[in-house]
Amino acid sequence: MFRAFRAEVEAALSRALESLDLPTGDLGVEEPPEDVPATLASSVAFRLAGEVGAPPPNVAADIAEAIDVDEYAFVDRVDTQGPYVNFHVAPAYDEATLDAAQEEGYGRLEDRETSVVVEHTSANPTGPVHVGRARNPILGDAIARCLDYAGYDVERHYYVNDAGRQVAVFTWAYETFDESDLPDPERDRPDYDLVRYYRKGNQWLDEASEAEAEAAEAEIEAIMQGLEAGDEETFERVGRVVDQVLSGMRQSLERLPAAFDAFVKETEFIRDGSADDVVARLKESRAAVYEEDAWQLDLTDYGIEKHLVFLRSDGTTLYTTRDLAHHEWKFDNFDRAVTVLGEDHKLQAQQLRAALDVLGNDTSKLESTFYSWVNLPEGGMSTREGTGVDLDDLLDEAIARARDEVESRLDTRSRDDDLSEADVDRIAHQVGIGAVRYDIVSKQPTKSITFEWERALDFEAQSAPYIQYVHARCCGILDEAEVSETVDASVLTADEERALLRVIARFPARVEQAAEDLEPHVVATYAREFAETFNAFYRECPVLSAEDESVRAARLALVRASRHTVANALDVLGVEAPTSM
Repeated sequence: MFRAFRAEVEAALSRALESLDLPTGDLGVEEPPEDVPATLASSVAFRLAGEVGAPPPNVAADIAEAIDVDEYAFVDRVDTQGPYVNFHVAPAYDEATLDAAQEEGYGRLEDRETSVVVEHTSANPTGPVHVGRARNPILGDAIARCLDYAGYDVERHYYVNDAGRQVAVFTWAYETFDESDLPDPERDRPDYDLVRYYRKGNQWLDEASEAEAEAAEAEIEAIMQGLEAGDEETFERVGRVVDQVLSGMRQSLERLPAAFDAFVKETEFIRDGSADDVVARLKESRAAVYEEDAWQLDLTDYGIEKHLVFLRSDGTTLYTTRDLAHHEWKFDNFDRAVTVLGEDHKLQAQQLRAALDVLGNDTSKLESTFYSWVNLPEGGMSTREGTGVDLDDLLDEAIARARDEVESRLDTRSRDDDLSEADVDRIAHQVGIGAVRYDIVSKQPTKSITFEWERALDFEAQSAPYIQYVHARCCGILDEAEVSETVDASVLTADEERALLRVIARFPARVEQAAEDLEPHVVATYAREFAETFNAFYRECPVLSAEDESVRAARLALVRASRHTVANALDVLGVEAPTSM
């Protein structure tokens, strides 16, 4: 209802300004500070004071007087506070909020009939997913979920680097070394199995004699040339390695969960000739220069000093060249293209956008969001020698620590449902994985993170378990009573009841904001604030023991509305909502 109320406020302001012969370009609508009882306020009087030739408070008073609240369903009254015009909600606002949030899909917005492809993760298929890169699939999946909830038709893509030197080295090593030359794999999974060949190959190249290294490099170069020439046998050799590694990496990502609608390979754009087409068009562009035995783009007109090499002297394309063809394919098939990248890829993203413009594309379709790294405190986890910390290690430990926490609370649970071992396992998985996801997605992407177990798994503070517990508490209440079909929202007069209704009303607007800005941490912050507001309501407003039957029915409806709100807020973030904890 907040979105509908905001629309009415904007309409009321526009009409009032028009009646006063004042411009309506910037209405200055904003949420007021907590100590102001209004739901929305306008600072437009500041902007217009000079034009009107009167102090802002006087302008605000004139605007407020020109508004007829009888024309609107959700605007109850308008007043002023200094230069601000304040808007207060009508009883119908709370009634409509309680009614709308009874639907399980509450928070999902209307279909925008706009397709969006979200490319994220896209880690090189050379081994298990590392913790340092875990922010990409978590952030990317949450962005895709935000867009989906906001009414966009979303596809999630993983762009597979299967044509570069790393993959060529991997293929050569896989075909060169025997199993007996390698240490035992750390896990029984293809990515952990095959990464041993990749590590062995790189170690061997570093330590080999000049003649041995030269011979190996010739074989590696032959693989790269074979890919560039479209040789089917080479595609099959590389694909045998890449597909096996990807199958293992997908198992790690699915644990988060981060699912993909398509794995799009670089080699597709070599095979179909589109990379060659990009090269031909770039050569003909004004930005093309041939320097240092390579074709490059001079992008100084775009404020980029570093030239972009798009064709090597040996006639092979580069990752960015093939990515240009990839993005043109995106533009042909989707209305918007969103890419989630590490902060070390900013220059690459700038060059890509500029080159796409050189090629004549509408680059307004392209949006990139960047993130900083995830670090672990020293001693925060045990690591296997020489491998760092893989995502699987982090998730395993998260689940184990969550299980310890859940088991330590079994004797103090208020619910009388007996939890089986399977229940404890399920809750530990939901809480452990949820703690990792929420702790990472709740921070602004550009800020680096040091992951700390005590904070992430704190049931009493700003964490996933704290929010998940609200959902479990709602389920526990609703398991004991049925919600009436007819409810009178007007009996919800306590401050805590009204506050909870008002925060529920804002959920769809927070989804809209998160999708518009590609910032899912907006929903994470909202979920935490919602949990705090619900807990205040729970402490002060008995539900099942309420003496008045109409109040009891209304509070039960409010609990159901809360359950839908918190479940969907968590779902936007990719965090499961346990029914018991």
